[in-house]
Amino acid sequence: MKITSPPIDSALRPRDPMTQEALEPRRQPGYYAGFSTLSQSPFWDEATRYVVEKRVEDPPQRMFFSEEEWNFWQAVFGHLIPQTDRTPDRQIPIVAVLDGRLYRNETAGYRYEDMPDDRTAYRIGIQAIDREAEHRYGGKFLVLPFRQQDLVLQAIQQGKPEAAPEIWKTMSVIRFWQVIMGDAIDAYYAHPWAWDEIGFGGPAYPRAYTRLERGEPEPWEVEERRYEWLAPIAAVSDVVTPAGEEDTQSHHGSGGTH
Repeated sequence: MKITSPPIDSALRPRDPMTQEALEPRRQPGYYAGFSTLSQSPFWDEATRYVVEKRVEDPPQRMFFSEEEWNFWQAVFGHLIPQTDRTPDRQIPIVAVLDGRLYRNETAGYRYEDMPDDRTAYRIGIQAIDREAEHRYGGKFLVLPFRQQDLVLQAIQQGKPEAAPEIWKTMSVIRFWQVIMGDAIDAYYAHPWAWDEIGFGGPAYPRAYTRLERGEPEPWEVEERRYEWLAPIAAVSDVVTPAGEEDTQSHHGSGGTH
């Protein structure tokens, strides 16, 4: 029996700047329609081909998080790097990559003195986010509407949580945000579907790059075709406040995917 995913709520999808209507999800968002990084796999060596194709064909399975923790971080990363512009079958498994890193206990090789180890940070981070959600809106994070979830995370991104002071005494709120944002970016842009989105042809080994002057495209690259969008109506992502700074706000326009 074929299992189909429910349609993505239109309030969570980017909008057309002219009509204000929600844009339909794409199998391949970005500026390089029709480009496929994996189409270059015949030019890679065997080890490279195995590593890259495995990210698409065999994503990691849950081994570290409980099912509840997995679902929680799925929701959080859905705010950090929204994928509602992607069809469900082409969404990049960010939490799966993070789960594998924590299961293997892989780290950057150092730890700040105001931070616990990464495994602990993710576990108590759930508690801190839930406490913030309950303080602001009277319910745990996962039961809140999307926009309220956005505002809870925005408070943490700005370094101004109002709840769970005993947790934040053991963990820097700014560094916690850097950890989860870094993990989201690393997992997303290590995936070939994200490479399609930015027009990256993947490892240039052993073929190498051939056009090194004047910024000319390689023969296998495609022309950039820009498109514009507005933030989803349910999101607060059209206003950005840098973490740790005061209420200085800068508005970003349309013209990107994330």
